[in-house]
This record gives sequence, C-alpha cells and structure tokens, in this order.
Amino acid sequence: MNNTNQFNRRDFIKLAGAASALVVSNSGFARATKPPIGRVVVIGGGYAGATVAKYLRLWSLGSIEVLVVEHNSQFVSCPLSNLVLGGSKSINDLTFGYDALKSNHGIKWVQDTVTAIDASAKKVTMLRGELSYDRLVVAPGVDFNYDTLPMLASAEVQQQIPHAWKAGWQTVNLRKQLEAMPDGGVFVMNVPKAPYRCPPGPYERACQVASYFKAHKPKSKVIVLDANAEIISKKGLFTKVFNETYAGIVDYRPDNAITGVDVVTKTLSTDFDKIKADVLNVIPPQRAGKIAQIANLTEKDYPWCDINFLTYESKLVPNIHVLGDSVAAGLPKSAHMATNQAKVCANAIVQLFAGQAPDPAPVFANTCYSYVTDKSAMHVANVYRYDEGKKIMVSAEGGGVSMSPSEKEGAYAVAWAQNIWADTLT
Repeated sequence: MNNTNQFNRRDFIKLAGAASALVVSNSGFARATKPPIGRVVVIGGGYAGATVAKYLRLWSLGSIEVLVVEHNSQFVSCPLSNLVLGGSKSINDLTFGYDALKSNHGIKWVQDTVTAIDASAKKVTMLRGELSYDRLVVAPGVDFNYDTLPMLASAEVQQQIPHAWKAGWQTVNLRKQLEAMPDGGVFVMNVPKAPYRCPPGPYERACQVASYFKAHKPKSKVIVLDANAEIISKKGLFTKVFNETYAGIVDYRPDNAITGVDVVTKTLSTDFDKIKADVLNVIPPQRAGKIAQIANLTEKDYPWCDINFLTYESKLVPNIHVLGDSVAAGLPKSAHMATNQAKVCANAIVQLFAGQAPDPAPVFANTCYSYVTDKSAMHVANVYRYDEGKKIMVSAEGGGVSMSPSEKEGAYAVAWAQNIWADTLT
C-alpha cells in the first residue's frame, strides 16, 4: 500500500454500523457561531492528535489556527499491527502519509521533537524552535516504565527483545525473529499489569503468532505470562480460542508477572518459574507519554493524567488538554476511544473560544476488533455517557460482544480500520 494512500469513502460506508466513530453532542457544533481567531498547538500526530487537529479546523470553520508538532514523518497504525506478526499484513499496509490531512484542512505541520513546555508563558520549545499557543493539546500516547525491568531499557537490547507495542520497526523485527525461529521453538510473551494500551492486544498477538505456527511451524509453542489474574478483555472468547483453535500451541498462565530477564539467554523469571525462549517479546508496564511528563501533567507516583471529561483540559495545568492513552480513566486505551475523545475536545475548544459552555453531556461509542486467525475476528463494543455526578464517562446501554470469531467479523474489522484511517487522515 502506498504511503500517501487516498481513500474511497463509499467503501467505508458499507459497514459503517460496525465501524462508527460517531460522537453525539448536544451543542450543535456544526452550526456554531464562528469563534474569535486563536491558535491551538497539538503535540502528537497519532489517532487523537490528528483527529483533534482536523475537527478543530472543521468545526471552527477554519478560524482557529492549528499547528501539529509530530516527530515522525509517517503515521503507522497500531490497530492491525499484530497481523504483521501473523504474516497476513506488512508494515507498509499500515503506514500512511499526512499530506491529505494537512492539505484538506489547512493544518500547519512541524516535524520536530518537543523538549520543554512553559505553561505560564504558553510556549512550546522544540529542538529547532519555539511555538506560542492559546491552548495546547497533548496526545503523547504511552511511555514505557522500565523501573522494574531496567535491563530492557536500551535500544540495543530492544533489538534482541522487542516490545513491538508501538507499531513500526520493532514489529518488523519481531516478525523476522519468528520467521528465523526453527520449528519446535518457543515464543514467550507477557501481558503487563493493566492499565496498558489496547487491553485485548496481547491476547490477539498470542493468537496471531499461534496461527503462524499452526500453519508453518506446528511443533512450536506460545507461552503467555499474564501479570493479571485473568484475561482482561473478551475473556470467554480468547479462552475458547486458546483451548480449542490453538490447543497444544498456546500455554496461557495468569498471575505470572515478570520479575527479571536474562538478556543473554532470553530467560524470564517469575515468582513461580524460569522460562527460556527462542523468541522473547516483553511488553513493559506503561504510563503517560513523555510529553505529559515534561509538562507536569501527572502527579508524583501516579502515571496517568487527570482531566475534565467535558473538555479534556488537565486538572493540574490550565489551557492544556490531554487526549488518548495518557488519560486516567477506567476506559479502554484504544484508537477508537482516542478519536472520540479528540472530537469531544475539539468541540469544547471551539465553544470555549466562542465564549460558550462545552457540551454538558457528551456520548460516544468504542469498538474494538481482535483477529484470532488471518481472516477471523471478534469484537467488543460499548457506549459511554458523561455522568454529571461522578464527573466521568461511564458505560451505558448499547454495545455488545461477539458470540464467536468469524470471517464475517474479519471483514467488518477491515471496514472499521479503513473508516477510522479515513476519518483521521483525510
């Protein structure tokens, strides 16, 4: 797939019911009075950052200046990246340019790295310059916490033991290691203690690797060491797949947190055992992305950002909004969640610039698909509403979970991905 892909929106409408990224708002943003001119700087061009930039321009009728600061030159999708490990996708299939997003909406783009944020002066410092803002949006994703696994912190070690939890070169590296592993080898991976990015992602990864082994290396095994007491997303479905589809291949072990890693021998230690791997994949514990730490958006000994769920403004630092996986919430850290948060935030900022109150009762849905083979998938969907008493988004009526994986749901998952890519990047 070319990195400057153009999308045919008619293709995405076919299965829109299964892939909706709708945010319901009571404030009539599409007809809002044009707000005064202001400048919003967005740090991060992932799902949340790209989406908030787009909708700030759309819903302000172009009167809000939007500048995005993003370190990478291309967008690489984490959703579907486990299929690279299974062999049914390449990383190029998940890699896109930003040109359509920038040109379609008049978004100014800076490829640079943020080194400091001065909230009192409303200034962002980068390696090659500075930017001022009226409001700042940070969408930094997650960072990895190596406090308990310091031996894995270096880039050199991660070439041998990749986490592959940010899609890109590490994903390709892990796939190459799986291809090079002899039949009869052992792939060992872990599931970090929740919360972490993409709750069902590690279990999907185990399925994808098992699918590859079943087809090409049937004597090989997958060992999953879960720091949690049980499978934390789609438990019944993944349990059935592990026990039936991949019986004799997947060995799932709950309550098995990693206590140490011997990098040279690729041996993991837990409280119960030592497990040697031919290919080792360690997904570290996670926390709010580095930019959130730079901006002092987290409190001491608490790894996530507390925000106002009507505006996504930080509770610690005024005029800075936080989106996506860095947000502290009992909600899934997912791409769909990030784009919906971005729309609520964009609407709120438009209203705030106009001197109006943000929507008092936002509603959105989150849908997550997991592939268990190269063609079959399953989903979970939830609706979330703002609870005025609790001041958070809570699960509401609606949604549901698959009865079982199917190729039909695999087709839905493709449509969902195409829809969210189009919504985010065009």
